Amino acid sequence: MLREDVLRKKTDFDAVYNKGKSTGSKYVVIFYLKNGSGITRTCFLASKKVGNSVTRNRARRLMKESFRQLKSRMPEGYDLIFIARTTIQGRVCSEVKRSMEDALRRAKLLA
Repeated sequence: MLREDVLRKKTDFDAVYNKGKSTGSKYVVIFYLKNGSGITRTCFLASKKVGNSVTRNRARRLMKESFRQLKSRMPEGYDLIFIARTTIQGRVCSEVKRSMEDALRRAKLLA
């Protein structure tokens, strides 16, 4: 079974990119759009500019763990796309969490 809290369809991605808003911080860029349902759907991306597959997977894991820690302080019903910047290489979870927290505050998605 597929998890319902993961953003998957191309039409959903296009909607977030075209109709949504974005904000960034030192290590992460966030695209967000209110989706009208009670579920927050997320996606974590790292392009080849970030590094090799090991580095990209680590960047995604860092973003996922940071979001897991911040999720309880966020409202429900948003589509979120987190994109790793190249500066995320060699960072620890606390730095990424602080960066993500800053971006979510700027987007007014964090209490």
